[in-house]
Amino acid sequence: MKKIGLIADTHNYLDPQISDFFSDRDEIWHAGDFGSIHIAEALREVAPVIGVYGNIDGRDIRDVYPLHQRFNCEGIDVWMTHIGGIPGRYCIPIREEIEKNTPDLFICGHSHILKIARDQSLNKMLYMNPGAAGKHGFQVYRTIVRFSINQGKIQDVEVINLGRVGD
Repeated sequence: MKKIGLIADTHNYLDPQISDFFSDRDEIWHAGDFGSIHIAEALREVAPVIGVYGNIDGRDIRDVYPLHQRFNCEGIDVWMTHIGGIPGRYCIPIREEIEKNTPDLFICGHSHILKIARDQSLNKMLYMNPGAAGKHGFQVYRTIVRFSINQGKIQDVEVINLGRVGD
């Protein structure tokens, strides 16, 4: 079993609560827009980080993290990217690849909108966008997600509200 902490759109702000919420996680997955390598370094002090770069990320992040991550975790085929769209309206060329080679779990960020849903049209693929954990953007609340993957099953999904953007 792997315990995962999922985060996106930190935009160079790492809420101090995150280290507590992710302290028992085996890995932290960052779905892009870190803001700077310092965010990745701080997260790596808590747990190993798997991430992708986002549209605001500079060379420091892009040299370490790719545009896409496709990997297997405990029997789950995971695809993580920053700009992915939403169920029923995936971005081009993501839509073509996702229809041809559908993962079990598709993770993206970018929209700053928390959404966890099954895509019924794509073999019940699970879609996750953890919302935004940073203070930049139009979101009202800053959010992260925790979950576990155990023998091909995603379980114990928990949304954590870090507070209002202005707090």
